[in-house]
Amino acid sequence: MDIPHSSHCSFGPSPDNVWTRRDDCLSLVRPVRPSRPVRLPADGEALEIDLARSALVVIDMQNDFCHPRGWFGQKGVDVAPMRAPIPAIASLLPAWRAAGGKVVWLNWGVRPDRLNLNPTILFKGKRSADGVGYAERSPEDLGPSVVPGEWGARVVDELPTADGDVTVYKHRLSGFWDNELDSLLRQQGITTLLYAGVNTDRCVFSTLQDAGFLGYDNILLADACGTCSPDYVSQAIHFLVRQLHGFVASAGDLTSALAGLAAPAVQPPSSTSY
Repeated sequence: MDIPHSSHCSFGPSPDNVWTRRDDCLSLVRPVRPSRPVRLPADGEALEIDLARSALVVIDMQNDFCHPRGWFGQKGVDVAPMRAPIPAIASLLPAWRAAGGKVVWLNWGVRPDRLNLNPTILFKGKRSADGVGYAERSPEDLGPSVVPGEWGARVVDELPTADGDVTVYKHRLSGFWDNELDSLLRQQGITTLLYAGVNTDRCVFSTLQDAGFLGYDNILLADACGTCSPDYVSQAIHFLVRQLHGFVASAGDLTSALAGLAAPAVQPPSSTSY
């Protein structure tokens, strides 16, 4: 039996990954995505990326790690190194968004009951009977640590999120472990990831490594990343990225390269279902 259709509509997660219902057929042909090349210096040569297939992944720039009253700050950790990337990221975000770049906020966000956190993670987060662990409350109670919806899991005020940004929560160092990040990126047609955030040698590097194993192109924006570890640790990470996993570049150079680049015009379909 024929099913009547009175209007055109599209089904898909992004404008170029859709099926289209027309009067005469259901088309599974995806629209062609025009490339949008951008050049920036990286590792001593010009590196060209396709902005149309790239995402800026900002990792763990949230209150519990970067705010003096957050989980780390109340533990006595100096949060200055975690706050150091804020100016570079804050400068890059408007240029990146204005050029049509996608932003993914990748934050720690654990279950309140911690049922999927193993003993190693729970020990490293707490250390002692009187310590404050994952999903527990610090002496100055601003809510359970790194739980989605709570203050500590929110991005710091200095880095405002925007409509069109995507937030993904993780419960491991790597953002690709046991969550939807890989599926989300693939459905959007993303092949190149640029990294900012903290800590360079922990969640940033773990995520970058797993992305490389999954086939993504990796660019570490060194001046937009920070860590409370000694400087030689970051130097080792930069060496490993250059040697094995991708490229090291500068958020400042990327911001300059994006200057004056406008976002492409997108014509919305008459109706869309997701």
